[in-house]
Amino acid sequence: MDTIILTADDGTENEFFIEEQTRIGGTDYLLVADAAEGDANALILKDISEENDSEACYVPVDDEDELAAVLKIFEEMLDDTDIRM
Repeated sequence: MDTIILTADDGTENEFFIEEQTRIGGTDYLLVADAAEGDANALILKDISEENDSEACYVPVDDEDELAAVLKIFEEMLDDTDIRM
């Protein structure tokens, strides 16, 4: 399983496991978890990087409508996984 390292504003780095990814309306989204198996905390991340950026910049989706729409797509993609946010 692929992983991604996210750097918080205070400089701490956290590793997350990429469960699934999708593109909606030209925007990339990742469903990540803090554990590879079993019960884990999940986040949906949105790529906000610009076309010329050398690295992707992901932020948690905080808009409730956007989160609900993207969560529904991930649930359909992972029909054997129970996702609760």
